[in-house]
Amino acid sequence: MTTLDRHYNGLQTLQPTLPARYYIDGDHYQRELEKIWYDNWIYVCHSEAIIGKGAFRSVGIGTQNILVVRDENGTLHAFHNTCRHRGSVLCTEREGRLRGGAIVCPYHRWRYALDGELQRVPSRHCPDGFDKRDFPLYEVAVGQWNGFVFVNLAGPEATPLDGSFHPGSANLEHWPLETLKTGHTYRKTMACNWKIFWENFNECLHCPGVHPQLCKMVPIYKRGYMEPGDDPDFSLKAKPDRPEFNGGMRDGAMTWTLDGQPVGQLFPDLTEEERRTGYHYVVNRPSMFIAAHVDYVRSVRLLPLGPEQTELQVEWLFPAATLEDPDANIQSAIEFTQTVMDEDAMVAELNQRGLHARSHEHGVLMAEEYDVADFQNWVRERLG
Repeated sequence: MTTLDRHYNGLQTLQPTLPARYYIDGDHYQRELEKIWYDNWIYVCHSEAIIGKGAFRSVGIGTQNILVVRDENGTLHAFHNTCRHRGSVLCTEREGRLRGGAIVCPYHRWRYALDGELQRVPSRHCPDGFDKRDFPLYEVAVGQWNGFVFVNLAGPEATPLDGSFHPGSANLEHWPLETLKTGHTYRKTMACNWKIFWENFNECLHCPGVHPQLCKMVPIYKRGYMEPGDDPDFSLKAKPDRPEFNGGMRDGAMTWTLDGQPVGQLFPDLTEEERRTGYHYVVNRPSMFIAAHVDYVRSVRLLPLGPEQTELQVEWLFPAATLEDPDANIQSAIEFTQTVMDEDAMVAELNQRGLHARSHEHGVLMAEEYDVADFQNWVRERLG
């Protein structure tokens, strides 16, 4: 990517999109699971959702199911959700607390400690040479970043979690991410390939026609731009008090809620610029992004369910004081951003359906879609 001047972000050279078959073909989908989803850090949940001995979450990543458990010392462990006996699934629930402080196979009752070590088998007589120490659960790499829990199927070969965030991500050091509590969770199955939702996230050409409420809240989005530098004439229009040119919230609005007003206490350590802008993003491909506002934080997770199906999960995280305040209307934040997510899901599904046209081998990117180009090049690199 090149620039016309120090402000302009846009693509200047013609670039084709990824081939249409990358969004439809089953064999290619399996290739992406191996090269991308099984070789990168995948978001599970906020750590406050796995509190106390035996608390767990399970997450499906393609054909793999992973179990994340907290032991009696407060340490998180992650395993393939598979018994070492004959391969049965160990835990069928999405979340909860393990009874008896152990992981017990529902099929033949093999019992594992919370750190994955095999403790007991029900057989009265074991074969010669059988040693329980040889059959711990299959371990998966697990890591935490500011209270957000990730797993990586690459295990010991996993790259450092801190290095997996997109270089353009915001610095959220002024947000108390680890102490936040989940106020609401929303899940939706979308009839689209996982890449389509990411591509939609990475441009705002669609915003004027798809997000009327959001465009009122963030005036620059109404112009089809994400950043001031998307406009080739930015240097001629830049004025500090004009959010339609400089980004940030509309006059009188502070956050992404139905009326633009905070639903509870503001995060106290934010800078004046962080408050003025009102929205900041952290990206960890391929599974999640975080949107940080002045009063709450939203995490968005994608998981592939097939070539043309994706699970969308949204978590709204608030300070404990906000959730304990009977006058705090967190529903205002939930309704506003859930509407935005549903609008994005709707156009992503339209995009998916259109890709089946026999004549459509690939599309073309416009200048404002420089972040789509960056994402698609990231996919190409991972696929080799």
